[in-house]
Amino acid sequence: MDSRTPIQPLLAGTSEQALAWSGELEQQGILVSAIRPPTVPEGGARLRVTLSAAHSDAQLDRLLDALASLKIGPLP
Repeated sequence: MDSRTPIQPLLAGTSEQALAWSGELEQQGILVSAIRPPTVPEGGARLRVTLSAAHSDAQLDRLLDALASLKIGPLP
């Protein structure tokens, strides 16, 4: 995740996909919000990962492993 901000968007496209990914991550104990229209334009649904200095390296590695297992990547 190459950004200087604590909020990382991960494009899903559809609301259904964003909700599915969010649910799958939640089942793994990882809370990531699904952001859908009207907050974002139609076709722009995404996950919103919010990072903080309170997250440990192990937690970040766990998140990245979970994202990779679901084949979720950053915005192009």
